[in-house]
Amino acid sequence: MYMMWLHVTKQKKSGQKKRVCLLLAAALLFLLAARAPVRAAEQAEEGEAPVELSFLHARSAVLMDADSGRVLFGKEADTARPMASTTKIMTCILALEEGDLQMECSVSENAASSPEVRLGVREGESYRMEDLLYSLMLESHNDSAVVIAENTAGSVERFAELMNRKAEELGCLDTWFVTPNGLDASDETGVHSTTAADLARMLRYCIKESPQRESFLAITGKDSYTFTDLSGQRTFSLRNHNAFLTMMEGALTGKTGFTADAGYCYVGALENGGRTFIVALLACGWPGNKGYKWEDTRKLMQYGIDHYRYETVTLDHALPDLPVGGGAPPSGALQGEARALLTAEPLEKDILLAENETVTARALLPGELSAPVREGQEVGSVLYCVGDFPVAEQKVTAALEVAERSIPWCMDQVCARFFTGDNKINQ
Repeated sequence: MYMMWLHVTKQKKSGQKKRVCLLLAAALLFLLAARAPVRAAEQAEEGEAPVELSFLHARSAVLMDADSGRVLFGKEADTARPMASTTKIMTCILALEEGDLQMECSVSENAASSPEVRLGVREGESYRMEDLLYSLMLESHNDSAVVIAENTAGSVERFAELMNRKAEELGCLDTWFVTPNGLDASDETGVHSTTAADLARMLRYCIKESPQRESFLAITGKDSYTFTDLSGQRTFSLRNHNAFLTMMEGALTGKTGFTADAGYCYVGALENGGRTFIVALLACGWPGNKGYKWEDTRKLMQYGIDHYRYETVTLDHALPDLPVGGGAPPSGALQGEARALLTAEPLEKDILLAENETVTARALLPGELSAPVREGQEVGSVLYCVGDFPVAEQKVTAALEVAERSIPWCMDQVCARFFTGDNKINQ
C-alpha cells in the first residue's frame, strides 16, 4: 500500500512539474511575441499590405510622399506611441526658426544634470546655438536639448508649449510634447508621444516647408563636426549616428531614437529620381534588435522607389449646369427655370502614382445658385483625389451671365412683347 501511495505521489509531482513548465513556456512565448515583429498585413490601415511590406518589425510605420504629404503605406500609422529622440527634429527646427545660430547659450544647473546621452556641459559654461544643434542632431545629446530649449524659450516648459503649438499648426493632432529631448515623460495633459503619420509630417515640414529647411538639412546631413565652448577651453568632436545616410543612395536626413518605453525609433528621408520619400518607425524592436529599424527603413524606401512614379495627368471633369433661383431664363420667358452653365480650365499636374492607382474627381457645387450670376463668378470647385487624399483642386466658374428676374426685368419683357405684337407673356 505504501509503495502504491509513493508511486501515485511521484506521478502527481511529475504532472505538476510538467504543468508548471508548460505555463512558463507559454508565458515566455507570449513575452517574445509582444516584442516580435508582426505581419504588416494584420496591422496595415489601408487594407491588405503589399507582399514586399507584409513583414515589418516596427509596430507603427509610415511611408510618405514628401512632396504632397500623402501616406503611401501605413501600419498602425495613427497609434500614439513614445518617440524617444526623434523628438529632436522638432527641437532643432524650432531653435532654427525662433533663435539665432550665433546666439550665446548659457548652461543652467538643470541642463547640466541631464541624463545620458550627454555632451557633458557644465553649469555656467556658454556655447553657440549652432554648435549645440550639431550636438543635438549628430550625437543626440540630451543636455544640449535642454540648453537649447531654455535659451530659446526661457524654460523647458515654455519650449514644450512652442513644440505643441507647432505640432498643431502642422496638423499633428495626435502628438504631445513634454520634453525637448524625447526622454520618457508625461504631464497633466498626456504622455510624451506621437504617431508614425505625425512624425512623418513633422519631418516633411522640416525639409520641405520650413523657412529654415536648408539649415536643417545641412546640420542633419553633416558627417562629423568639431567645436569648442565659448571660452575655448573645451573641445568636442561629434560624428553622425544616422547610419542610414550611407546605406542608400539619395539619403537626405534622419534621426534615431531609443528609450525603454519607446524602443528603437527612426524617421528619415531619401531623394530618388525627383521623388522624395519619408519613412517613420515607432517601437521597432528593443535591445538586441538595434538593426531592425534599418531593415524596415530600407524595405519601405525601396518599395517607394520600385512602385511609385510621377505621371502627368490631365484633370478635366464634366460639369452639370445649375438652377438659378430668381434667375431670368435665357429665352426671356416670364416663366420657366433659369440655369447657369459652368466651366473649369483643364489642369495638367504631375502626380506620384503606383501602377494600379487612378485619380478620381468630385464636384463640390451648391444645389442651386442665386441670381444674379456674373460671367466668370466662382461657384465651386472640383476636387481630385487618389484614394481619399486630395492631390489637386480646380476652380469652377459660371460660363455665362444669368440676370435676376426682377420687376424691372419683367416690365422690359412685357414692353418688348407689346411692341413686337407677341402677347405670349406667360411662357
